[in-house]
Amino acid sequence: MKDALALCRRRLREGARLMIGVPDYETYVAHMREAHPERPVMSYGEFFRERQSARYGEGSEGSARGFRCC
Repeated sequence: MKDALALCRRRLREGARLMIGVPDYETYVAHMREAHPERPVMSYGEFFRERQSARYGEGSEGSARGFRCC
């Protein structure tokens, strides 16, 4: 019962983060270790900044495709 409740909480947290556009760092780390073991894994701070930049188009690469309010 305790494990099922913990899993439910984790899934709700993941769903809420995805709804607001914040991907799950732990899922990213697991994917990188499994699918790309030769590549370095970003720190949480690097991961968060990269995801925000990809979503909102900050920086030199993404500025043309990101969200702009003005």
